[in-house]
Amino acid sequence: MKPEELRKAFLDFFEKKGHEIVASSSLIPADPTSLFTSAGMQQFVPYLSGKVKPSYKRACSIQKCFRTGDLDEVGNAWHHTFFEMLGNWSFGDYFKEGAIDFALEFLTKDLKIPKEKLWVSVFKGEKEIPKDAKSIKVWQSRGIKREKISEFGMSENFWGPVGREGPCGPCSEVFYDLTGKPCEKGPPTISGGGCRPNCECDRFVEIWNLVFMEYNKDEKGRFEKLPEKNVDTGIGFERLLAVLQGKNSDYETDLFFPIIRGIQNQCSKKYEKNKREFRILADHLRGAAFLISEGVLPSNVEQGYVLRRILRRSIRYAKILDLPKNWYVEPAKRISEIYGDEYPEVRTKQENIITGIQREQEKFGKALERGLRQFEKLLEVKRVKIITGKEVFDLYQNYGFPLELTEELAKEKGFKVDKVGFKTELKTHKEISRAGAPKKFGGIGIEQVESKEEREKAKRLHTATHLLQAALREILGKHVKQMGSDITPERLRFDFSHPEKLTPEEIKKVENLVNEKIREDLIVKKEEMSFKEVLKSDVLAFFKEKYPEKVTVYSIVERSGKVFSKEVCGGPHVERTSTLGIFKIVKESPCGTGVRRIRAILK
Repeated sequence: MKPEELRKAFLDFFEKKGHEIVASSSLIPADPTSLFTSAGMQQFVPYLSGKVKPSYKRACSIQKCFRTGDLDEVGNAWHHTFFEMLGNWSFGDYFKEGAIDFALEFLTKDLKIPKEKLWVSVFKGEKEIPKDAKSIKVWQSRGIKREKISEFGMSENFWGPVGREGPCGPCSEVFYDLTGKPCEKGPPTISGGGCRPNCECDRFVEIWNLVFMEYNKDEKGRFEKLPEKNVDTGIGFERLLAVLQGKNSDYETDLFFPIIRGIQNQCSKKYEKNKREFRILADHLRGAAFLISEGVLPSNVEQGYVLRRILRRSIRYAKILDLPKNWYVEPAKRISEIYGDEYPEVRTKQENIITGIQREQEKFGKALERGLRQFEKLLEVKRVKIITGKEVFDLYQNYGFPLELTEELAKEKGFKVDKVGFKTELKTHKEISRAGAPKKFGGIGIEQVESKEEREKAKRLHTATHLLQAALREILGKHVKQMGSDITPERLRFDFSHPEKLTPEEIKKVENLVNEKIREDLIVKKEEMSFKEVLKSDVLAFFKEKYPEKVTVYSIVERSGKVFSKEVCGGPHVERTSTLGIFKIVKESPCGTGVRRIRAILK
């Protein structure tokens, strides 16, 4: 079965069963407390928690996901950063029996997987949550033998919540038996003998997780019953495709092997003898392609840091395989061919993807060679197998080595890394950098300026900063985010995420839009909101900061009622934009990779 055939079969099956087909949400979630969309259920959290009533009782989707928790395992048969998740949901409709019936029908009847190849796991009961005896009974009544039903605790068979609190519940996982051969050291099954799911051998692969969401975990860690029982399921698309194509690894399916061939064509080394290196490159390039297609750029913060981390990891493995300078071009084009029909943004943004990888390679390539030489020198003089915090920081500062890259290099050589010492060095460096900086006024502290005239100038510039960010997002795109700001009574400085130098035309458009909003004499509205409300809304906030429960939000509203700018900010600001004067950008310059800086004044 081809990838597109499996996607269609899944959606067709659940649509016939009365499920609403819901489009994949972005990899960048609306909730800024999560870096990425890591599960299909994230867009349905309000429904699953009972806070919002959906217009449908059943839903299904194919969701783009990105996870970094298993980064060290990428390169084995089944783990990835980017992946697709097939899922079906019930909101107060069917529950355990229905979910199990749908899963078995789709797998055994539509996909023709023999029932005898399926094993399952259930929740054995832990803490105040009882054993899931109901699922055991249902699976048995549907023809799954008791010896093929294993019981596990919270760590294996209880899912959620996504954050510290939220909907969650026991789960029942479906496994495919790849070999039918028990390993010698595996734990016994119920009937005694052989291994079972979650054994460390390569016999079983998990293909479907059925989560029975009947609890809500509160901020104190207590579990309470949800008003309605819901179902949240997830299939690893790549894993199920591997099973259907008779492969022992996701990396040998139609989704990956063309990418691997595109890498292998450029070097003398072969996949069979270098599987881990080829798989890491294929995975990380695919993940990078999807992140860049959604406007993420390599940087030192948030999603950009993760992208930089996987790209720099890729560049290192490309060096190990002795690949040519532009090694990423051919596999990037193959990613576009594989995914362009299903996810058009990967095709339309192909040049951006290649350019983004190229720039990071140019930035990091030479530093990598020098840094690796320095790393080897460090190891030569070591009497104990620990790399100090200062040594890790020097590699970070002088050669651009992320902490995780140094950890990986150290692990390969049998060394440990002083992570606490590194963080101390980094903190000290930031404090030194801030010392002696010119006096600045941000969202707080303007009232402390001695001169009333200076305070008024700073208020005007602070308000202009809000107009500037809104204008940049409208002209350049929604990827623009504040990365820092600095206000004196004479000028403002605004740092923002953007990959390229602004053209004179773009600068003029931004400047004109800000001045247009100033001339329109718009009202600047102040209101208080809970920070939880902010997280659920489209209000902009500088999320590296720590906010109190109640925050102040400033909105600049057009005469039509449309909100031009809405941000969390300590203020103060002017009451009407007409008091600002004329906005003029005096300089636009780089401020780190993927970050630009604008200096502007008010006349």
